[in-house]
Amino acid sequence: MKTAVFSTRSYDKTLLTAANVKAGHELTFLQDRLTSNTASLAAGCVAVCVFVNDNVDAEVLAMLAAQGTRLVATRSTGYNHIDAVAAARLGVEVVRVTDYSPHSVAEFAVGLLLAVNRKIARASARTRDGNFELDGLMGFDLHGKTVGVIGTGKIGTIFARIMLGFGCTVLGYDQYHNPAFEAMGGHYMSTVDLVPDCDVISLHCPLTPETRHVVNAESLARVKRGAVLINTSRGGLVDTEAAIAALKTGQLGGLAIDVYEQEASLFFQDLSSTIIEDDVIQRLVSFHNVIVTGHQGFFTQEAIGQIMQTTIESISAFEAGTELVNRVPLS
Repeated sequence: MKTAVFSTRSYDKTLLTAANVKAGHELTFLQDRLTSNTASLAAGCVAVCVFVNDNVDAEVLAMLAAQGTRLVATRSTGYNHIDAVAAARLGVEVVRVTDYSPHSVAEFAVGLLLAVNRKIARASARTRDGNFELDGLMGFDLHGKTVGVIGTGKIGTIFARIMLGFGCTVLGYDQYHNPAFEAMGGHYMSTVDLVPDCDVISLHCPLTPETRHVVNAESLARVKRGAVLINTSRGGLVDTEAAIAALKTGQLGGLAIDVYEQEASLFFQDLSSTIIEDDVIQRLVSFHNVIVTGHQGFFTQEAIGQIMQTTIESISAFEAGTELVNRVPLS
């Protein structure tokens, strides 16, 4: 089936091509992001394959549908970049990757926590310059600390298990309680009750209208002074301006993010030779107790391989008219 693959990088092309060997779909790889200005590149394609920074809103979907597109396959678990309701109205199916190595993101979140707490990136930069001084590099033991996990699905629960292994007390918040989280020793609380008790808070929930800016000025005012915030889920979960304000006062003791509210114009491209006009991200990276990475938590061989395999299987199922087990829900 003829498929336009947007936001393609070299690894996308290599691994999606490998996954497609048996299926034999006609894949057209495009480096461009999908927007209203690039939707015409998918003319004649029954399917489009997108990523998290592609814009698949109602306008773009209408353009795609008019050109003959009937399937949108996103190479991600999250689908907040797609207007699923508009797609259904236009008769366009939407599929995602519901399951890929959840260990990749959970382990990366732990890595970010260790890096920001123990000042690892700062220490590495110092020693490269011949500075072996320890002043300014003191962190705290994770053992005995309280960690809050907001979102206890597969990734959040694996992160919680690792934190329990460090000897932490783990508190969780989720609209739906996960028996596995409780069985391993996690305790559920409301977000209001959870926040003041935590030395570390890690976000693992999807971005929905209800969770947008779940971390805001009000919630940050309630956190334990000096707490560390980790976000490897979606940038929109955090009000970035509020986080900056909390960092300035010391209310927030550290911040490590792999996602960012306005990442669509920044991430997955080399801007090192340009002037970055986003003043907010520039302010963030100026803090010594902030680590920002470019949405790489999912980026392991195992995870990417599974993402590509699932994507091809969904395209094949659509072509064959069989059940779309990874269809995006409308509610």
